[in-house]
Amino acid sequence: MNEKQEDIRVVVVDDHLVVREGLRMMLEIAGEGFVLLGDAADGATALRVIEELQPGVVLMDLRMPGMDGLEAIIQIRERWPHIAVVILTTYNEDDLMLRGLRAGACGYLLKDTDRETLFHAIRAAARGDMLLQPETMARILARTTDMPRPATSSAEVDKDSTLTEREREVLQAVARGERSKEIASQLGISLRTVGSHLTSIYTKLGVDSRAAAVAAGIERGLLSR
Repeated sequence: MNEKQEDIRVVVVDDHLVVREGLRMMLEIAGEGFVLLGDAADGATALRVIEELQPGVVLMDLRMPGMDGLEAIIQIRERWPHIAVVILTTYNEDDLMLRGLRAGACGYLLKDTDRETLFHAIRAAARGDMLLQPETMARILARTTDMPRPATSSAEVDKDSTLTEREREVLQAVARGERSKEIASQLGISLRTVGSHLTSIYTKLGVDSRAAAVAAGIERGLLSR
């Protein structure tokens, strides 16, 4: 595939060759719009590849030998915050996927996804959009009460308690995948007010993105079905 200026530059990280090759074939079938710069089978190799090739989007597996995907996401976020990371996950990795979102991924993609979903996800990630599929979010929220909660200090509990009812409504809308304009219309507030609420939510939850805020909200029981 010949790279063009408008192509989205992609790196795939997964320890299974069949997954890497499958994604390569899907991107090649797409024709124009994407270029697979390279791939890696573990986190440490991925960091070297990413440093050299500087992709726009990284598709990242979480379970890998050596440096796993979580550590790789943390380091990518620290070194190259402009690069979007999309988690490659399976149906039964909800808890691990939430940790990946907290670490800085913009969303996730099921490994058995179809081509159109893959293309849409990469384009959305390149635009800076959050990628949370409503069906998966609904499933996770349905079992939130059964999820083990991380230990929290009294200070953290105090921070959680300051999340206002309106901020919870905004966070709930974000978890449904709504954009700021949709949230503003639904709640009858301005875009600027939505932005202010999001900034406050990020500060109180100790995160810096919508995806991380949703993950933190789920982990702390701040979201409901």
